[in-house]
Amino acid sequence: MIAAHEAAAGQNYPPGALYVVATPIGNLADITLRALHVLQLADTIACEDTRHTQALLRAYGIDKSAAQLLGVHQHNEAQAAQIVIERLHQGERVAYASDAGTPAISDPGARLVATVRQQRLPVIPLPGASSVTTALSVAGIASDASQHGEFVFVGFLSTKSSERASAIEALALEARTVVLLEAPHRIEALAAALEPLGTRSLTIGRELTKQFEEIATVAAGDFVQWLAAEANRSRGEFVLVLHPIAVASKPDAAQRILQLLLNELPLKTAVKLTAEITGAARNTLYEAALALKNELLDTH
Repeated sequence: MIAAHEAAAGQNYPPGALYVVATPIGNLADITLRALHVLQLADTIACEDTRHTQALLRAYGIDKSAAQLLGVHQHNEAQAAQIVIERLHQGERVAYASDAGTPAISDPGARLVATVRQQRLPVIPLPGASSVTTALSVAGIASDASQHGEFVFVGFLSTKSSERASAIEALALEARTVVLLEAPHRIEALAAALEPLGTRSLTIGRELTKQFEEIATVAAGDFVQWLAAEANRSRGEFVLVLHPIAVASKPDAAQRILQLLLNELPLKTAVKLTAEITGAARNTLYEAALALKNELLDTH
């Protein structure tokens, strides 16, 4: 706590503000010094699970009474937000932490933040651990193959098999990188549902940052077999990164489509549609479109 105080105490922490605090997704050492300082400083800590957060605080040597912890979860977020607002109006510093990672990313917190902002009260983010960026950082997706870093965060798919199947049909047409989350008791069903995606690469992050962390990249169609290869692989929380669709196998396919569209449409529109059709990177297509336009001018 001394290091946290020395590193963070010189900054401004206004009263009457909501502090959105990212907490570790597994490894307790992944807390930031500023998060420790704010959790110590806060008058109230709003949290997804008071018991979980109390244990987390004690692990860092932070002592808060039960009265200083306020449960704010998916079932009471709208009502609890009003209590938070009352405390902010009283000049309290309120920190919000979900059970793991960055709040409001497939966790409660978004409704709380929206309500506080509607009251024109300050909301201050404290960045830190996130399962989404953690998984993306080790998926090994080159920027030129993923439309220069574009990705779609989907999170948890529906638990209903028909809705899940429809969602995966849509994902099959999504050219960009896709990030999914799943719980251990549903991972086998999701793996089976992803089989139609065949050879499309899938990076599996299981128990990220924890003792039994496992990271592997397989074909989506082989995910069921990968899970079945070891009994323990169905345990733990999962983050899945579905790699982008490869550019059309014929190297001139995107160029040909782009050229046809340029004959009929403005440059930016032609580039946008070609990217959506072929999965090619927009920046690359834009450069190619400019070159084609210049060639056309040179011939006249």
